[in-house]
Amino acid sequence: FPTKDEMADYLEAYAERFRLPVRTGTRVDRLGWNGRRYEVTAGSLRLEARNVVVAMATYQEPRVPTFAQQLRPDIVQLHSLHYRNPSQLRDGAVLVVGAGNSGAEIAADLAPHHTVWLSGRDVGALPFRIDGFLGRRLLGHLVLRVLFHRVLTVRTPVGRKVRPTVLSRGGPLIRTKTPHLLAAGVRRVGRTTAVEEGRPRLEDGRVLDVASVVWCTGFRTGFEDWIDLPVHNGKEPAHE
Repeated sequence: FPTKDEMADYLEAYAERFRLPVRTGTRVDRLGWNGRRYEVTAGSLRLEARNVVVAMATYQEPRVPTFAQQLRPDIVQLHSLHYRNPSQLRDGAVLVVGAGNSGAEIAADLAPHHTVWLSGRDVGALPFRIDGFLGRRLLGHLVLRVLFHRVLTVRTPVGRKVRPTVLSRGGPLIRTKTPHLLAAGVRRVGRTTAVEEGRPRLEDGRVLDVASVVWCTGFRTGFEDWIDLPVHNGKEPAHE
């Protein structure tokens, strides 16, 4: 797999080779229709186009449960989007909510410095090492090139059927798996469902006394915040 630097070099060379008028560092505020063409607004910049391709992932706006507002004000709260290192959190126990890949890796990162509770269902794990020969062969050729590009797409019945589940529940653990978490001292618990007296409460009724909470609870699309067109269909714009 290419490194980030190699991918960046490739994109720069691609734009130069085909003389693409790429504008970097430009954040689009609105996409609308002016009666003749699509209109893109980016600050004071206005652009018109016959066609627009929205090539963004659905990971735009952090999603946090509404009951998070009821936590005590002295409990530090971070979404995984804003997590950088353990120094951002208070001394004391940490609850990581969401046991997918982000939650598992953040929990492992915090474990040497804090007592860590990892809350959420077991999402399973890949049955091989991602950085091993088997991982490279299976992931690179079978999973990415065959399964994702040919089978699990919106063009096939099975792809359309599993898509909502994949988007809402996430995938299996890839690098940091349950044995690594247990070895690091991370404590696995069930889902966090409410707040009781300013502290997080688990689905089994236990209330945890923690100093910090890291929400690894995913994202909402955010498309409706800036795409001002009649294309919205529930959680995301209608598309193919």
